[in-house]
Amino acid sequence: MARRKKIYEGKAKILYEGPEPGTIVQYFKDDATAFNAQKKDVIDGKGVLNNRLSEFFMTGLNHIGVPTHFIKRLNMREQLVRQVEIVPLEVIVRNYAAGTMSQRLGIEEGTQLPRPIVEYCYKDDSLGDPLVTEEHIAAFGWASQQDMEDILSLALRVNDYLSGLMYGVGIRLVDFKIEVGRVYDGDFQRLIVADEISPDSCRLWDIETNEKLDKDVFRRDLGSLTDAYTEVAKRLGVMPKTATPITKPTLIN
Repeated sequence: MARRKKIYEGKAKILYEGPEPGTIVQYFKDDATAFNAQKKDVIDGKGVLNNRLSEFFMTGLNHIGVPTHFIKRLNMREQLVRQVEIVPLEVIVRNYAAGTMSQRLGIEEGTQLPRPIVEYCYKDDSLGDPLVTEEHIAAFGWASQQDMEDILSLALRVNDYLSGLMYGVGIRLVDFKIEVGRVYDGDFQRLIVADEISPDSCRLWDIETNEKLDKDVFRRDLGSLTDAYTEVAKRLGVMPKTATPITKPTLIN
């Protein structure tokens, strides 16, 4: 489709004006960033993999009644999504201690948590997306109490779906983050899952070996990020199991 007006460019995606009112074209870049963009690189094929994997996850959520902004994939790097008003929070669900939680609380990475823990970060790159409480969220009007109940419900339903899906292919869902957007039908507002769900936004470990299959491969210089994401795609059936990992993989339509 013809390139349209650019609306926004972030670290991993570019948003363009969609073909119809209320739609946006989301383009997945090959850029990889970590530590609030202090570490950067371009990984050939990463955007292609994330586009296809996010389509797979969002489609699955839509099918089980968890609403998302996803409409359809347009090509190997672009998808059509609903335009939403993003709630300025990153919603993190943790099943095992890892990353900043381990650093903050001194819990060994890989420790299973007593129950899924949901955390919230205020979306502001200049501040490093700081951790915030529901008190902050209410006081500054980022979301209402009803919004927070709906966000918590969405996050836990996504966790149930992704955990089971990953377990079935030998992957442990350690944690993940989502963003939530508001859509309006007349005067009625509802909240839906937005942005993306991909190995960029999840921690995924092999159940048997604890091999990292997510962006920690890039953060910690553990090998090829494309190979890790390709392995996830192959296990989920998004990419043929017999395919050899290459920088620009051929994916199943």
